[in-house]
Amino acid sequence: MRCPYCGHEDSQVKDSRPTEDGAAIRRRRQCEDCGARFTTFERIQLREVGVTKADGRREPFDREKLMRSIQIACRKRPIDGARIERLVSGIQRQLETSGESEVQAQQIGGMVMEALKGFDSVAYIRFASVYREFTEAKDFEEFASSVTEAARPIK
Repeated sequence: MRCPYCGHEDSQVKDSRPTEDGAAIRRRRQCEDCGARFTTFERIQLREVGVTKADGRREPFDREKLMRSIQIACRKRPIDGARIERLVSGIQRQLETSGESEVQAQQIGGMVMEALKGFDSVAYIRFASVYREFTEAKDFEEFASSVTEAARPIK
């Protein structure tokens, strides 16, 4: 593994442990040249999944991009990082096991919306504001009121 600090080709594994309920391995490494320590993650990848954007562009599925978008929606919310990691891993696993080599970006957004709905209502609304491309405050208000009504207990 190349050192991210000095670019040296070799590093030594100092510690390995499973993470994400055994779906990945976290490795602490030390560069043999400069001595810097860094962490790597090893995950199973069942198949390459391509994403087709709304404008027709195609790009490979990017787990980190999905992670960032969910983290932004969950920013300053009382949500454990490990829970977000499991959510992203679950969506990635669904995509890889679906048998499809190409998925629509809209389909991934729908999966995230469905997962966030039961996760945290504020994160759900934040993600929806980008995913559904709210253009006016009225769009945001209508969506937020529908979420609030759905969360109210039936009397």
